[in-house]
Amino acid sequence: MAQDEPAAPLATIEDFLKLDIRVGTVVRAEAFPEARKPAIKLWVDFGPELGEKKSSAQITAHYTPEELVGRQVLAVVNFPPRQIGPIQSEILVLGASDPDGAIILLAPDKPVPNGARMH
Repeated sequence: MAQDEPAAPLATIEDFLKLDIRVGTVVRAEAFPEARKPAIKLWVDFGPELGEKKSSAQITAHYTPEELVGRQVLAVVNFPPRQIGPIQSEILVLGASDPDGAIILLAPDKPVPNGARMH
């Protein structure tokens, strides 16, 4: 959703609690040339409870695979897996659009344990 789009309809706290949004650390990142739009394949460690999950993210305007390794990100971890080309995306990494519509990743401003849940 671009910044000039109207807000979504009101949600309840129960709606919010259905989403499991966690912090994880990118442990591996690779270019994803097979994707329809430029993207990067990510492997994110969410700690011992959830383990490592993979995803594809259209974040090439601001990030290279090399600079993502070791970075903490926020992701929805309880959506059903989705096939994206040759990989199965298990999480939705979260970001916000810059003025040109390119994605900037959301992350905690201080390190937190992998698997920490967003409140």
